[in-house]
Formats: sequence, structure tokens, C-alpha cells
Amino acid sequence: MSHIQYTICRSGTYYYNRRVPSHAVKAYGSFIRQALSKCPDEAAEYAKRLGYVLEASWSNTTTIEPVDVATIIESFQPKSVLLSEMAEEYLALREIDQVPPRSALATFISLAGNRDVGTYTREDAKLFVHHLHLRGNKTATIRRRINSLSAILNYAYAELDLDKRNPFTRLIIRHEGQDASKRGTFTFEQLKNGYDKAIA
Repeated sequence: MSHIQYTICRSGTYYYNRRVPSHAVKAYGSFIRQALSKCPDEAAEYAKRLGYVLEASWSNTTTIEPVDVATIIESFQPKSVLLSEMAEEYLALREIDQVPPRSALATFISLAGNRDVGTYTREDAKLFVHHLHLRGNKTATIRRRINSLSAILNYAYAELDLDKRNPFTRLIIRHEGQDASKRGTFTFEQLKNGYDKAIA
């Protein structure tokens, strides 16, 4: 990767390293040096965003209001939010039967853990499907459970502005629909007997 403007790298960590303009030295000191990240892409993004904040602060040449550089960098870092927290938020907003999504969520968390919502993988989703197969669930039930979890994750990714593919998207269920059994139909005589009993 090419050099990241206003940074230096020491022992694998990138630091924001910038001389302060003379009119802002009183508020900031001569130099700003602050740890950014060990990841070069992340450090480049943080350095760029911090640069915008500092330049805005320095644009007023008469009175400088200093910003807390460490707090600014911390605010750039993605927040870790548990799946259960996002699920509660989603379910509170939706007027739906809570039992199916809660059942799917409890099973999934028991298998994959209650982690940061952005850390789940396709392997976690496949494990969930495999587990439901082993428990004897029909493929239609498995599809409904997948759809419940997929909706929760879609909501979480949108709310947290995560650029991540939903691990439950286009998940294939083996022999899907082949285990469905047709429901029988009542004869006229059975319907008549049922109706007669109901009004008796």
C-alpha cells in the first residue's frame, strides 16, 4: 500500500502525525500524534476523516476550539452490537408473531453464540440448517426459520450501515419441498357431520 498522508507506522501501528498550523499551536501544540489502527485500510480511512475534522477546527483563524482527537478517532470505530440486541430492536418495531423468530434466534444463538452481529458467516448459517435437519424439521419450517433470521440480520446491517452480505441469503436447503405432505380433503358426508355437531 502506498504511503498514507499524515501518518507514520511504528511497530505495525499507524499513527496520525501532523504539524499544526501556527495559528492553532496554542490550542493543539506543535504536533498531533495519535494511534489510528494496525490495519492500513482502516488507518487510511481514519486519517482522512480526522483530517477533515481538524481542518474544520483550524479554518477559524481567530478563535480555535480544539477537538479531542482520541475521542474523534474512537467515534470512527464501528460499534460492536450483539445479535440479541438487534433482534430485540427489530421485534419491538415489527407487529408480527414473536414466537417463530424468537425460536429461530434461540436455536441459532445456542449453536453460533450471541456475538457481534457483523461476525456471523455462511458456515454459521449452514450449521443452523444442518442442526434443524437433524432435529427432524421439515424443509418448509427450516425455510421459515431462515427467513426470520435473515430479516433480523438485514435490519441490523442496514441500521449499523454494515457493508456485508447476509449469510442466510440464497441459502439452499437440500430436498426443499420434497418432504411436504398433501393435506387431505373432507368428503361431503364428513363436512355435513362436522357441521351438524357444531350447531348441536
